[in-house]
Amino acid sequence: MQLRELEILAPAKNIDIGIAAIDCGADALYIAGPSYGAREAAGNPISDIEKLAAYSHKFGAKVYMVLNTILYDNEIESAVKLATQAYEAGCDALIIQDLGLLKAALPPIPLFASTQTNIRDVEQAILMESLGFKRAILARELSLEQISAIRKSTNIELESFVHGALCVSYSGQCYISSRVTGRSSNRGECAQMCRSSYNLVDNRGKVIVKDRPILSLKDLNLAGYIPSLANAGVTSFKIEGRLKGASYIKNVVRYYRGVMDSFLEGNQTYRSSSFGKLYGGFTPRPESTFNRGYTNLFIEGQRDEWSSGESAKSTGEYIGKIISTAKDRRGNLTFRYTSSNRVENGDGLCIITPAGEVIGIRASVTESREVTTNEQVTLPPGSLLYRNYNHTFERELAANMPKRLISVFLTIICKNGITTVKGVSEDGRESTLEIEKRFEPARDPALVQESVARQLGKTSGIYKFEVKSFTADEYLFYPISELNEIRRAIAANLESMEVCKPAGEPVGKPEGKPAGKLVGDSGEQAGDSGEPGRYRKAKPLKGQALDYRANISNALSKELYMELGAKTAEAAFEISAPEQAELMRCKYCIKFELGSCPKEGSRTKYEEPLWLENGGRKFRVAFDCNRCEMVIFG
Repeated sequence: MQLRELEILAPAKNIDIGIAAIDCGADALYIAGPSYGAREAAGNPISDIEKLAAYSHKFGAKVYMVLNTILYDNEIESAVKLATQAYEAGCDALIIQDLGLLKAALPPIPLFASTQTNIRDVEQAILMESLGFKRAILARELSLEQISAIRKSTNIELESFVHGALCVSYSGQCYISSRVTGRSSNRGECAQMCRSSYNLVDNRGKVIVKDRPILSLKDLNLAGYIPSLANAGVTSFKIEGRLKGASYIKNVVRYYRGVMDSFLEGNQTYRSSSFGKLYGGFTPRPESTFNRGYTNLFIEGQRDEWSSGESAKSTGEYIGKIISTAKDRRGNLTFRYTSSNRVENGDGLCIITPAGEVIGIRASVTESREVTTNEQVTLPPGSLLYRNYNHTFERELAANMPKRLISVFLTIICKNGITTVKGVSEDGRESTLEIEKRFEPARDPALVQESVARQLGKTSGIYKFEVKSFTADEYLFYPISELNEIRRAIAANLESMEVCKPAGEPVGKPEGKPAGKLVGDSGEQAGDSGEPGRYRKAKPLKGQALDYRANISNALSKELYMELGAKTAEAAFEISAPEQAELMRCKYCIKFELGSCPKEGSRTKYEEPLWLENGGRKFRVAFDCNRCEMVIFG
C-alpha cells in the first residue's frame, strides 16, 4: 500500500525566505513571479525562482508559482509567457485564478485552482476538477464536514489553509478595495479595507460600535486539526503569509513541521511528501510572532468570536495586567505588571487600555516585573499588556537555525582486500564505491568497526550517514582521511542525482501532459487535439457553481463560462464598476459578534438596515440568514 503524502506548504516572499522555509521543514513553497501574483509587493525574478526550485528539489520539496490575478485581454500573452518560464525554471505547478488561461497555450504543467476561484462547496469543486485542475485550494470558511463532502464527491487534490491572516470576505469575491481606492484585490492591490476602523450605526443614526476595526478577524490556527483535516481528505496544509518576514516564516513553518511529524510518527496511512529531518536549532513559539489572536474559524461547523477586537494589528502574546504607573521628571513612564512572564529590554509591547485604546511602546529598561519606556505615553492601571516583538527570540531565530539532513544508510563489505561501500538515501537513491587500495590488516576488528562507524556516521552537506552493517573476511585498518573521503564522495554522487519519489517519479521539471482528467464529451486530455489551451469542452454544469461571480475580465474566460452553461457572463467588477453592488459576502457576522443573532434567539435593539461608516463613506450591511452569511453593499 502506497502511503498518502501530506505536505506543509509555506509562503515565500523571496528566495531567501523560501530557502529558510525549506530549511525549517516545508514540503513545498508558493511564490510569485515578476507579475500577476496577487501580492503587488511580493514579485520575484524567474532566475530566483529557478534557483529556489533547484534548492527545494534536493529535499524532494516542490515549488508552485502563483499566477492568480484576473487578467485583461492584453495581458494573456505575457501571462502565458510567464507560465512557460515557470515551467522551464522547474516549477512543479501553477496556481491560477483566471479561468481564461485554460483556453490559452499554457505549457504542460499541473494547474491548481486558487482559493480566489471561490471553492466553498461540492459544485464548485466538481467544476474545477472537470476543467482539469489537479488541485483545489479550498475556501478558508469550510468545516470538516464540508471538506469531507467535497472529498467524497471528487478525486481532485485538496489544499486547505491552516495558519495565518484571514480575509473577512470569501476570497475572490471582495470588491470594497476596488470601490473605495481603485485598487483591486483580484489584481494584487488590496488596500485591506477590512482592517480599517468603522462606526456601526443603525438606520436612525444610533451608534452601536464606535471607531473599531469591526471587520478585522483574528488569525487562523488549525494546528490541532491536522489529523482531522488529513482524515477529511486534505493533503496540503497551507500557511498564509507571502508578505511576512523571515522570522515569522521560520517560526511558523518549524512549528507545523513538529505538529505534522508527531502525527506521522508510526502512522501507517500517511507520509511526508518530502525528505530530510531537522536537527538542532530554535524551539518554535508561534505566539511570539505576528498574530491578531487565534481562531479555528468554522472548522467545527460552529461560530465563535472571530473579531480581532480593538486592534487590527498584532497584539502578540498576553503578558499580564498593568497594576501601577509613574513618570519621572523627563516624562518617561515606568509601570509594574502582574505576570509570570518577564519582559526584556528591547521588547515591543502592545497595551489595550480599559477604554479600548491600543498603544504600542518599546521597553527601554526592565527589572523584575517593572518596565520603563522612553516614549511619552499614559497608561492607566488595569490595562492589558501584550508582547508583539520578542527581542530575545528574534535574535535566536536569526542565529540558531536547524539543519535539515537526509539520512543515508551505509552497507560495507570487505572481501579479498576490496572494500565496497554502498549508500542508500532515505528517498531511494544509491551510490556505491569500491576501494581497491591495500590497507594494513587490523589488529583489533572490534576497534576497526567502532572507528569506521564513528567516522562514516557523520554529515556531509545535506546528508547524515549511518553505518547499518559492516562485514569482512579480514578487517583492515582505514586511515581517517580515507574514511572522510569515502563519505564525501558518496555525498557528491547523491547530490548529482535527482531525488526519487516513492513511486519512482523524479522531482524536477514536470514532464508530459498535466495531471487531472477533463470530464468532456471525448474524454480526452486537454491539448490532445493539438489545439491551444488546456480546456476541451467540459460537460456543461448547472446549479450553484454557475451562480458565483466569476470575475470575467477577458474574452477567453467569458467564452469558457458561456460554454459551461452560464446564462450570462457579466464583466468583472473591475471593468463594469456598477454603482450598486455586493462588495463583500462573509461567513463572519456582525450580528452574531454583538450577541443579536436571530438564529440564537436574540432580539435586536436597533433599527435595520445597519451601516458601516468610514471617512465619510457609508456601506449598507445586510444579513442573508438562510445562508448564514453577511453581505456588505456599496
